[in-house]
Amino acid sequence: MGKQEDFVLRALEERDVRFVRLWFTDVLGFLKSVAVAPAELEGAFTEGIGFDGSAIEGFARVYEADMLAKPDPATFQILPWRGEGPSTARMFCDIVMPDGSPSYADPRHVLKRTLSKAADKGFTFYTHPEIEFYLFKDTPMAGEDPVPVDRSGYFDHTAQSMGADFRREAITMLESMGISVEFSHHEGGPGQQEIDLRYADALTTADNIMTFRTVIREVALSQDIWASFMPKPFTTHPGSGMHTHVSLFEGDRNAFFEAGAEYQLSATGRQFIAGILRHAAEITCVTNQWVNSYKRLIGGGEAPSYICWGHNNRSAMIRVPMYKPNKGQSTRIELRTVDSAANPYLAFAVVLAAGMKGIEEGYELPREAEDDVWSLTERERTSLGIAPLPKSLYDAIGVAENSELLAETLGEHVFDFFLRNKRSEWEEYRGQVSAFERDRMLPVI
Repeated sequence: MGKQEDFVLRALEERDVRFVRLWFTDVLGFLKSVAVAPAELEGAFTEGIGFDGSAIEGFARVYEADMLAKPDPATFQILPWRGEGPSTARMFCDIVMPDGSPSYADPRHVLKRTLSKAADKGFTFYTHPEIEFYLFKDTPMAGEDPVPVDRSGYFDHTAQSMGADFRREAITMLESMGISVEFSHHEGGPGQQEIDLRYADALTTADNIMTFRTVIREVALSQDIWASFMPKPFTTHPGSGMHTHVSLFEGDRNAFFEAGAEYQLSATGRQFIAGILRHAAEITCVTNQWVNSYKRLIGGGEAPSYICWGHNNRSAMIRVPMYKPNKGQSTRIELRTVDSAANPYLAFAVVLAAGMKGIEEGYELPREAEDDVWSLTERERTSLGIAPLPKSLYDAIGVAENSELLAETLGEHVFDFFLRNKRSEWEEYRGQVSAFERDRMLPVI
């Protein structure tokens, strides 16, 4: 075993750890967990912990069910919400087959494989997510509208605000687990919060997002409230997105920065944007994977509906933030489509793959959108070459099914399962009778 494994085994004794939770993620982005005793951990490092892959969404068929979860010692952290006394720790796992080969169904491996391809070209991929979510007074009941914890708005400072107390406790807990928080504030909707994580490499960020969701829910439950990352819980209030700032580095140099270029954006940065734009419709079913995601995307507000980019233009799908003098290393682009409920491993993988395709093929960056894209007419958008994003999960699936980029990035197994699951979700959704239909038709028909 290596130094990291030895460090973890020593920490178990020093921190009085009685349980170690091994975490991994299914194809849809739901966290899975198995607890092991510290005495079993040395064996888990060398051989892994066996489980039935056919019982996990998208992992395996019944006749190839045996899989192993191998903990990544670099992700060892004490879980702060388990209270005083004996501690509980967690580690993320890589999923492998009995012969030791990586599992084709592991979303973490999908991202690692894509990062490795970028590394072969000399690039490291960094991401910085701005994660939005809602806080409700109670666990939402079927058929009832959720009740937000407050009626505050964007950046509001409200005396004795439950949201402010919540954010303070959540951030303290996140930072105790080594997850750095950059900003936090109240968002535009009642009860809506935003917490921004500090820049990190994409794999670390994806692990941090999975931890973040767990911490947010744990803190909410401890305060007798409910946290939700649902993309659009209210018809009349903003949806919850995960605007993600991304950049590529070559060693210590930001590959997106070029002094003197327009917006200080290098040819590499421009090609990366062009790649995401050209493949935007194909990857939308991954960055916005739920039937509810499209209620956010077509709802206006801060959510993008059209495939375009702009300099500091918040109506565009990709925004190039204003350049800060003497801060070339911070040059980045902001992708505004991703929602807070996406599987971060798969979402980062497809965004990186699309951007890298733009670099490899030398895609030309189209003209930027200078206007408020929502205020343009359909004819004006068409004349500017601005196409719409998919308007529903059904539309997104239709584009994704024919995407070579998506099939190659996700791998055949994840690609097939993911789209099959999304088709099933759409079929179930379109058979539902909504409150809108009842309210509109029962009184008059």
